[in-house]
Amino acid sequence: MKHALGPRDIEVRETLERLIAERRCKYSGISRLLGRNTTYIQQFLRKGSPRQLDERDRAILARFFGVEEVLLGGPNRQTGPVVDLVHVPMLSVEASAGHGALAEMEAKSAQFGFDPNWLRKLTATKSSGLSIIGVRGDSMEPTLSDGDDVLVDLGDNQSRLRDGIYVLRMDDSLNVKRIAIEPQGRKISVVSDNPAYPSWNSLDRRAVHIVGRVLWFGRKLQ
Repeated sequence: MKHALGPRDIEVRETLERLIAERRCKYSGISRLLGRNTTYIQQFLRKGSPRQLDERDRAILARFFGVEEVLLGGPNRQTGPVVDLVHVPMLSVEASAGHGALAEMEAKSAQFGFDPNWLRKLTATKSSGLSIIGVRGDSMEPTLSDGDDVLVDLGDNQSRLRDGIYVLRMDDSLNVKRIAIEPQGRKISVVSDNPAYPSWNSLDRRAVHIVGRVLWFGRKLQ
C-alpha cells in the first residue's frame, strides 16, 4: 500500500470490503454512490489512498450498509467511560411518616443504580447494607413527603446513633423520624418535623430499635 496503515485502518478496510461483498456490489458502483470517480473505493481499499474516509463519505456508506459509522472509522460517540453502577434494592415496604407501615412486607421489588464514586461520598457501607424504601404519610413534612423514596444505611444504626433522620421499628411497623440526642447523650428525642404530629422526648436510647440512617431521598416532581 502507498501509505503505512495501522491496525485500525486495516480493520476499517476489511469491514468495508466484507460489506461490499455481502451486498454483491462493485467497487465502481460504491464509488459512484459517493459521487467519486469509479476507482475511488478500489484505491482506498488496495492502495491506502485516502488513508481515511472523509466524514461525508463515511456517513453515506454507513446509511447504505446499515451499520454504525464507528465501524468505518468514525469516532466513538460514547462521551465518557462506562461506569459499573452499584445496585441497591428497592423494597416493597414503606416507612411511615404518619401511622406506621407493617414491617413484614420487606421483599425486594426492584433495584436502583448509583455511581460508586458518588455513593462513597455518602457512606462506606457496601450495597448489601443499603436499601431504598418508600415514605408514607406527612409527619416529616416539609423534609420528607408522602411518596418519597429514601436510601437507608442499615449499617448505620444503634451503635453509631447521632442527630439525623432514621428508620425505626416500632410495634412491628416501620417509621421514619428525626432523632435528636439530648444533652449528656443519655436520652434521645424522636421528632416529627411536621408540628401537627407528636414527638417523644427523653427516651432511653435502648428503647428505640434503629433500622438504619436515611442518607438521601428522591422525589417525583408534581
